[in-house]
Amino acid sequence: MRIAVTGSHGLIGTALVEVLRQGGHDVVQLVRSAPQEPGEVQWDPASGTVDLAGLDGVEAAVHLAGAGVGDHRWTDDYKRVVRDSRVLGTRTLVKALTSLDPLPRVLVSGSAIGYYGDRGDEVLTEDSRAGRGFLAGVVTAWEAEAEPARQAGIRVVHPRTGLVMARSGGAFSQLLLLSRLGLAGPLGSGEQWWSWITLPDTVRALQHLIESDLTGPVNLTAPNPAHNIEVIRALAGARHRPALLPAPAFALRIVLGQFAGEILSSQRVMPGRLLDSGFRFEHAALASAAAWTTSRSS
Repeated sequence: MRIAVTGSHGLIGTALVEVLRQGGHDVVQLVRSAPQEPGEVQWDPASGTVDLAGLDGVEAAVHLAGAGVGDHRWTDDYKRVVRDSRVLGTRTLVKALTSLDPLPRVLVSGSAIGYYGDRGDEVLTEDSRAGRGFLAGVVTAWEAEAEPARQAGIRVVHPRTGLVMARSGGAFSQLLLLSRLGLAGPLGSGEQWWSWITLPDTVRALQHLIESDLTGPVNLTAPNPAHNIEVIRALAGARHRPALLPAPAFALRIVLGQFAGEILSSQRVMPGRLLDSGFRFEHAALASAAAWTTSRSS
């Protein structure tokens, strides 16, 4: 299958492209700079341009591009970057895909559990309402931009991805460093729910979404969300390190600004539609996920 991937040099995109190519797929990587490698196709989400000739014959697209939400303090300018990178990127890609003949069969258009906002102990499914806050608004607008693809007859699915546990990079990079040094501890109260998923399961789930007949939102989280302190203790325990030093909420707000609100938020998300479709997790339990995340890659 010929598959287009945006965000192909990010944490998830890099792993996905490697696995797809190992599986014999022809992967087209959309890049913003001039193409340097075979299979790269240039696009510019800000100006709305795509090299359409390079997408000829694409049967599926996985859209993962977007500015990192935790890469900078949330100034008004950077919040605009976060939103525009998702909204304009999706708009540009959808316009390109719907102009192709024949149309691609499926668009897996990235999303996130930030859609649900801060919901305490509430169990969240794909049918739960949108939450409040900056990220909830961004994700709602992000998903809406893919609607013209659905109207054109492309199957559209939104993977609402949780906190991705990886051996390097991503949301857990700083926690892994602290756990290695024996300096990890609860963030805020430590009682907020974290809905996590390992990188291998994320990649396998995205492949599943390409191949299945699922449409609409699908939660990409392991079936066992855990409290923040439980996740941190699992990572520290896998390294035989303590997890004793708390990071108080007020300190996080001083260091991280508005983004601290997202770190301290609680989202107890369940992957109902993914499980119902027959997907099985490699790392369904937190202990297994922590062991994989802290192990050395072979």
